Amino acid sequence: MKKLRLRETSLSIWGWGSLGIVLSLITFGPFVIFYLAFYILCFVGGGFVVTLLFGKTSSEKYLEQCEHSFLPPTSTGIPKCLEEMKREARTIKIDRRLTGANIIDEPLQQVIQFSLRDYVQYWYYTLSDDESFLLEIRQTLQNALIQFATRSKEIDWQPYFTTRIVDDFGTHLRVFRKAQQKITEKDDQVTGTAEDLVDTFFEVEVEMEKDVCRDLVCTSPKDEEGFLRDLCEVLLYLLLPPGDFQNKIMRYFVREIIARGILLPLINQLSDPDYINQYIIWMIRDSNCNYEAFMNIIKLSDNIGELEAVRDKAAEELQYLRSLDTAGDDINTIKNQINSLLFVKKVCDSRIQRLQSGKEINTVKLAANFGKLCTVPLDSILVDNVALQFFMDYMQQTGGQAHLFFWMTVEGYRVTAQQQLEVLLSRQKDGKHQTNQTKGLLRAAAVGIYEQYLSEKASPRVTVDDYLVAKLADTLNHEDPTPEIFDDIQRKVYELMLRDERFYPSFRQNALYVRMLAELDMLKDPSFRGSDDGDGESFNGSPTGSINLSLDDLSNVSSDDLVQLHAYISDTGKRLCVIFIT
Repeated sequence: MKKLRLRETSLSIWGWGSLGIVLSLITFGPFVIFYLAFYILCFVGGGFVVTLLFGKTSSEKYLEQCEHSFLPPTSTGIPKCLEEMKREARTIKIDRRLTGANIIDEPLQQVIQFSLRDYVQYWYYTLSDDESFLLEIRQTLQNALIQFATRSKEIDWQPYFTTRIVDDFGTHLRVFRKAQQKITEKDDQVTGTAEDLVDTFFEVEVEMEKDVCRDLVCTSPKDEEGFLRDLCEVLLYLLLPPGDFQNKIMRYFVREIIARGILLPLINQLSDPDYINQYIIWMIRDSNCNYEAFMNIIKLSDNIGELEAVRDKAAEELQYLRSLDTAGDDINTIKNQINSLLFVKKVCDSRIQRLQSGKEINTVKLAANFGKLCTVPLDSILVDNVALQFFMDYMQQTGGQAHLFFWMTVEGYRVTAQQQLEVLLSRQKDGKHQTNQTKGLLRAAAVGIYEQYLSEKASPRVTVDDYLVAKLADTLNHEDPTPEIFDDIQRKVYELMLRDERFYPSFRQNALYVRMLAELDMLKDPSFRGSDDGDGESFNGSPTGSINLSLDDLSNVSSDDLVQLHAYISDTGKRLCVIFIT
């Protein structure tokens, strides 16, 4: 019964369905399926559009309520810019004070003005006529200068200028001389090229500076510019306000101006040999060169080109003097000048002949092989500029330069202190009182020497007895400084340099000692003698004559008989006396 009912129900459903399909086909035709799909799609799309419009309207109303409730009203960007541009340009007031001293501020203001004119204005005015940008840059530069002046006042410049910069310059000269020495000692070539000298210089720098070499910065323009940019970055970080430094565009802009527009041209100008020569001429134009110093320079020169230039200049002056009319009262003066120039020409020729024949090197080898060396006392070395330079080079090699520098610094302190105290006494007699200021300066100098060479923080530190250092520290803390305050420690340092095998005794066995004797003209190759007509290298004011005579007399001594000479150097004013004692 149930099965019968189910069959009737299914038949009715299929019947009515079939009837509906037939009627739809009769009514709408064969495209009824497409119409039905289109109607359904329109219904769904219409519902979606209605929902979207309703949601948008509701969202705008809600956002408008939130904006008026929580956020302040904002202005449109373009009208705001137009409004700002229509306003009158406000005047920017700049304080022209930089260091507080008018005599310094005015030149600095001129430097700032010229810098803006040369590096900014010439291209900025092609872009805009607005002066506010230039004024802002000027204000930034002034702030940097004020910051630099403030930081400079906090630095103790005395040790830097009196010790560090002098030591760096001396080290540079020692490296250069050692490089020249290595080039000269090469067996495969007589004179090295400029490239060989540069390479050797930086090799020696690595040896002496302990793994520090500046070859890329000095030889590569790209690395040099990179180093200057890094340097400018550090300076800008220290000098600019934080807001200006964080502005990358401005920082890079100022960095390029300073690095490529100021520092690089300045370094190139200071490195130009023409500029250096002109500057030296400008410095000495008001002072006449001492005759004896000039002859010493010719005598010790090892540059054949320089000697030939001096000889040619002397020959040119000779021709000019000989062309003058010798009648008159000036005939004696002209004859004296001609004789002096002839003597200079002979000395140059003799020196050139000696260098070209290799006698300069052979004299050193001869003295080293036969042991015919003069013994120059340590106290004489310390007071002679030429000898002191060689001893300083040796102490630098052995690591004892701190002892030598301490001795020299104390000598300078003693002389300065004596002069200051004498001035103080004279002013006290005149009724002027500056006792506290003078003693304060002497105390500061003495404390600086103590901190640099004797304190526990000193590097390198002079090694002396601890009780002497403690005694000195107590004296500095409780008593007024005197010129003799370092005498005990200086005496100990002198004895250490004199008796320690690392220093003066070893120096006498070193090649630098032989070269020192050669520079002092205390060596002479017996095979080389000046001519009888005065063509030798000796001249008035030089110790050459007496030394050469003494050494030439030893030329007949056999190599088995070692002769040791003790030389004592004394400066008697214009003549340098060397006394030999066998």
